[in-house]
Amino acid sequence: MTKKGEPNRLIHEKSPYLLQHAYNPVDWFPWGDEAFNKAREEDKPVFLSIGYSTCHWCHVMERESFEDREVADELNRHFVSIKVDREERPDIDQIYMTVCQALTGQGGWPLTVIMTPDKKPFFAGTYFPKHSRWGRAGLLDILKQVADKWASDREKLVQTSHMITEQVQFTPGHRLAGESAADITARAYNQFRQSFDKRYGGFGAAPKFPTPHNLLFLMRYWKQTGEETALHMAEKTLHSIYRGGINDHIGFGYARYSTDEKWLVPHFEKMLYDNALLALAFLEAYQATQNEFYAEAARQIFTYVLRDMTHPEGGFYSAEDADSEGVEGKFYVWRPAEVRQVLGSENGDFFCKVYDITENGNFEGQSIPNLIKALPEEQARAMGMETQALLQLLEECRQKLYDYRDQRIHPFKDDKILTAWNGLMITALARGAAVLGDGRYRKAAENALQFIQQKLQRQDGRLLARYRDGESSFNGYLDDYAFLIWGLIELYRATFQATYLTRAIELTHQVRELFWDEQQGGFFFYGADSEQLIARPKEIYDGAMPSGNSVMALNLLQLAAITGDAELDELARRQIDVFAGAASEYPRGYAHFMTALLFAAGPTSEIVITGRREDPQVTEMLRLAQRQYLPGAVLIYRPEGDGKGQEDGLIGELAPFTREQKAIDGQATAYVCRDRACRKPVTDTADLESLLH
Repeated sequence: MTKKGEPNRLIHEKSPYLLQHAYNPVDWFPWGDEAFNKAREEDKPVFLSIGYSTCHWCHVMERESFEDREVADELNRHFVSIKVDREERPDIDQIYMTVCQALTGQGGWPLTVIMTPDKKPFFAGTYFPKHSRWGRAGLLDILKQVADKWASDREKLVQTSHMITEQVQFTPGHRLAGESAADITARAYNQFRQSFDKRYGGFGAAPKFPTPHNLLFLMRYWKQTGEETALHMAEKTLHSIYRGGINDHIGFGYARYSTDEKWLVPHFEKMLYDNALLALAFLEAYQATQNEFYAEAARQIFTYVLRDMTHPEGGFYSAEDADSEGVEGKFYVWRPAEVRQVLGSENGDFFCKVYDITENGNFEGQSIPNLIKALPEEQARAMGMETQALLQLLEECRQKLYDYRDQRIHPFKDDKILTAWNGLMITALARGAAVLGDGRYRKAAENALQFIQQKLQRQDGRLLARYRDGESSFNGYLDDYAFLIWGLIELYRATFQATYLTRAIELTHQVRELFWDEQQGGFFFYGADSEQLIARPKEIYDGAMPSGNSVMALNLLQLAAITGDAELDELARRQIDVFAGAASEYPRGYAHFMTALLFAAGPTSEIVITGRREDPQVTEMLRLAQRQYLPGAVLIYRPEGDGKGQEDGLIGELAPFTREQKAIDGQATAYVCRDRACRKPVTDTADLESLLH
C-alpha cells in the first residue's frame, strides 16, 4: 500500500507482515501485555488478526477492511486490535486456529478471532469482506453485533469463551491397544491408495498440496514391504508436480499448492519449507530408482534457493509472495508474443509449443508454462529430434526468458529467517550433498547452520525462532529443535563430522528438558520457559509440514541407533506409545509419524565403515552407502587411528559399540548389522554393495 498518515505501533516491529500493516488506520498492537492491559483497563474485547506476509487473502482483507477508515473507526472505538505473524508466533496461531476449526469446521488465513481481555475466544473465522455478501458475513456487521453484545449481554460471551477454552485444552489420544505398527502403517498406505488420483497424481480432489512427507512415507513403505503401488503413487505424484504449473519452469522452485486437479494453476506464493521437503522427496525418489530425472528436479530446487532465497551470511529466507503489482501470478505468466519477442519467432514458437504457452492461455488469458501434455524427452521423440540437442536448446531459451523476467517487478520476499524452516532446508541440502556428491550443497547447509549458531542461538545454547534485520527473537519452538536436529543428523551423514552428532544430542537433551510432558508423555509445542498461553498444544498431525513430535520420534530412533543409547530409544518408544492411538484413527493424516513407526518396527541396520580418511577405498565405500536408498539404516564412519584423534575419539564416545570395529589389516572395512544380527565384515566395495542390497 502507499504509506500515508502516521504509523501505528507495528512500525517498531521486525516482522514483514506486521510492517505491511504499520500504516493502516487501525490502531494495531503487537501481541503483548500492553494490548491486553489496555483491553482490561478500557473494558473492551480484543480483535485478533493472524496472517503472514505472502498470504494473498490477507492482502485482500487488508485492502478491503484494514485500510478502510470506516472499519478502522469501528475497531478503534470498540476493540483493542492485535496483529500476529503466524510464522513468528506459531504457538498463538496453533491455539486459535484450533478454536476456529472447532467453531467453523475449517481454518486458514487470515485468521480472525475475537476474545475477552484474558485471551479467551468467543468468535472465530477466516477472511471476511467489509460488507456482507453472497451469504458471507461482513466484517463491519460482525464488529457492530459483537460490540452491541459486549455492551448488552457480556456474560453470555464470557461463558462461551470459558466453554471454548476448556474444549481446546490439548491432551494426547488414547494409547494403542491390540494393533501393531505394521497394521497402522498398512492402513495408512491403503488410505492413500484409495484416495490416489490415478490420472494426475496426488490424493483427493482440488486444491492439491504437495505434502512431500506423504511421498516419503510411501517410498519407505515400498522399501520395507515391497508394495510396488506405494512407489508408483509417489513417482506419479512427483512427476505430475514437476510437470505442472506449480513448478516455476522458468526460474525454478515450487508454489504452495495447486488450485486444480492437474497441478496446473498454483497459488503462486513460494514457501521455503515446501521446497525443502520437495527436494528431499525428489532425492529419495532418485535413491530409490536411480532415475536421473529426480536428481535434476532436486538440483533445480537448490538452484532457486541458493540464488533467490539465501541471506549473504548463509541463512534462508522464508517465502515469496503470490502477488506482484497487486495481481496474483503476474510475475509468472506469459503471452506468446512476449516469448517470441525474447527468443525470436522460430525458437519462440518452439518454446511455446513445448511449454503450452498459447493465445487463449490457461490462466486469466495468459499462460502458465507447464509440461502436463508431455515432457521434453517425449516431445523430442515425437518430433524426431535428438533428446540432448532439444534439452540444450530449451535450456538456452529458458535462461533468456529468466533474464527477461528478472526485469519485471518481483513479488515481495519475506526475508525473515526461521530456525525451523532453515532446519528443513539444511536437511535437504545435506542429503543432496550426500546423494549427488555436490560440495556446494554441503557448504550451503553448513553456512546455514553457522548462521543459526551465530544469530539464532543464545549463549546458553537455547535456540531462538526468528531473525530479521539484526534482531533475533522468540524462544524456539519444538519445530525449531526437531527440524534442526534432523538437519544435523543429515549433515553428519553427508560429512561424517562427529561434532554434528554431538550438537544433535545436545539439542535433544534441551528438547527433553523444555518440551517433554512428564505427566502424559509427548512434546509440547512451546517450551516451559516461554509465554504460557490459554492452552499448551501438543501437535502430532502432519499437515503442510510434518509435526515436531513426528520428526522428534524419528530423530530419537535414529540417534538411539547411531549411539546405542537405550534412554533415547526408550524416550522415542514412550512418545510413539502416547500418540499411536490418535494416529491410528486416521493414519493417512500422520504420514511422518507413520515413517517413524516404520523405522521403529524395523528391521533396522547399522553400517559402520572404518579406515584412514585419506584412503580412496574408504571414500568409495562411504559414497556407495550414501547413494543407496536405505531409510531403515544408520551410517557411521569411524576414522582409523590410535583412538586419540579428535574425530576418532569423539565417535568412539558417541557410539561406543564402534570401538571394536576396526580396519582389517589396515584396509577400509565395512561392518553391516541388520535386525541385531551382524554380517561378516568386508573389505571390498563390491562385497559391501552386495550386502547393502
